[in-house]
Amino acid sequence: QVFTFNRVEIRVQPSVKVKNGAPISIICHADISKNTDFQLKHNFTIFKDGKLVFMTVSDKEDARYEIPVAKSSDTGDYECTVKADGKLSFSNSVYVWVAGMTKPILTADKKEVLEGEVVKLRCELPEEVPPLEFFFRKIKTNSAPKEKRIPEQNQNFSEVEYYVEEGDNILQFDCFGKRQVRSGWESSQHSNKTLVTVKEPFIKPTLVTRPSSNVTEGDQIEFECSTVVAQMRDIEIILQKNRTILNSVRDKKFLKYSTVATQEDSGEYLCKVEQGAVSKTTKLNVFVSELFPKPTLSASTTKLDESKDLILRCSINGFPKANFSIVRKSSSGDILLKNTRVLAIKVNVNDTGSYTCKAEVKGIVKESKPVRINVYAPVSKPTLSVVSGSPEVVLGKPLQLICHSVMGTPPITFTFYKGDEVKKNVTNDTYALFLDEDIGLNDDGGYKCDARNNHSSGVKTSNILNVTVIVPIRDASLGSVPYGEVEVGSDTAFLCSVKEGSWPIDFKFFKKTDHEILLHEATAYSDRSTWYKKTMKRKDTGTYYCMASNRASVDVRSRPITITVILAAWQKGVIAAFVLTAVAGAGAVALWWFLCKKKK
Repeated sequence: QVFTFNRVEIRVQPSVKVKNGAPISIICHADISKNTDFQLKHNFTIFKDGKLVFMTVSDKEDARYEIPVAKSSDTGDYECTVKADGKLSFSNSVYVWVAGMTKPILTADKKEVLEGEVVKLRCELPEEVPPLEFFFRKIKTNSAPKEKRIPEQNQNFSEVEYYVEEGDNILQFDCFGKRQVRSGWESSQHSNKTLVTVKEPFIKPTLVTRPSSNVTEGDQIEFECSTVVAQMRDIEIILQKNRTILNSVRDKKFLKYSTVATQEDSGEYLCKVEQGAVSKTTKLNVFVSELFPKPTLSASTTKLDESKDLILRCSINGFPKANFSIVRKSSSGDILLKNTRVLAIKVNVNDTGSYTCKAEVKGIVKESKPVRINVYAPVSKPTLSVVSGSPEVVLGKPLQLICHSVMGTPPITFTFYKGDEVKKNVTNDTYALFLDEDIGLNDDGGYKCDARNNHSSGVKTSNILNVTVIVPIRDASLGSVPYGEVEVGSDTAFLCSVKEGSWPIDFKFFKKTDHEILLHEATAYSDRSTWYKKTMKRKDTGTYYCMASNRASVDVRSRPITITVILAAWQKGVIAAFVLTAVAGAGAVALWWFLCKKKK
């Protein structure tokens, strides 16, 4: 008994695409060739998306997997395997699409709710298999539905809560589902519509004003806000204007608030009633007409010298009868000067500041714009000095001056002069700085400064400041007499000189060894200095140099010179006589020795 598999294939009846609810048959067919006619047992296995859904054993070459009512969850890739007498064969994969989904069922936990409460909804897709997506819709008349999307990975139902808002009278809810298929998304029909009736916990508040919403400054105005409440529990009424809470009550049906009207009370008022999450509001516009305009404060002058007279006048255009007061503003509060329309005072420096006047009619107080009064004390004679302290400056270096007035009301304007030329104007409180960056040899005097403010006394001028210009040392040189070679015991004069430099000049003479040795120093009101070195010795041989400096604080070093100390002429003669004597003595001894030897 010999057989072989020609092929194994999947067939779908009536079609690979059917509507949801229609019957469908998945047929696994084995095409087998035999050498003789004998019976063969076939093990059929059908898979959907890789998962086993059907198994059977038959001696026929076909096996049928019947789905009497197809659902969208039956959509997928089908394939089958056939095993016979140890041989196994596979079919190709066939994609089956069940179009449409079962209609979802929607239920609500309440049929009647209050504003601010929550409705819990449950949407179920019977006979559908997750993963699924559920869409809930809240439907109101004359408005677009509000939709919520809830994905479910492990169940064929979903639950959601909807907050019932103010104005939700009659609500309808429905839902539908979606699942992802190879071609995209499969959507179900919309569920049955569930009706929910909404009741108000309280009505929209009523806001009224007495005597009316149009009043005049000084009138008493009363606000009343009220509502009708189903349950007097945790109810709150709030009256607001421009985000400012004016009054509030709890667990009452009405609120009252009264005040004396001012122009600032014009505007929109808001009455708000809150209970739990529910809030309802009513708005009302109030207009307060002006009883009298703001007063005006005038001054006889706004800038004056100390000890002068100042007159302040307060007035209201077209409204002469009012209670007036004149005040001075300060950081700690208003200072009442006098309850009067006109104020005359003799001023001092401490009276500088801002002044206003207040007018009161029928309990309404209005204030004028502030007027700034400045009282000036005269400036004192300024002093001009060098910032560094010493009235000296090094040639080519900047010079910084300070001009200072001990007395005088700021701001003070300082003017700097170099000779008769104005160099700079500075406005400050008590002092000013001036930097002269162009110092020449002839800039040794002529600086002065002026100081003035708004006092009528005019300009005060400092004394003239003379500044000494220090010329730095330039080109130091060292010489000696005699120069080069010096006999032992003789004297040597060292001369250190400079080409340029302001006096006095400090001169220092050095001998250069392993370390520098200071030999002599002197201060001279001259461009040179001489140092006499007496009785030169052989150890004085070496290299010498000098260094010069002045108040410019710059040390200038000369080039070095070399001094060699040699023997004097008489010392050379003594040495020669000593050598000749020694030679003669040696010759006499040698002659005596020779004669003695010959005699023997």
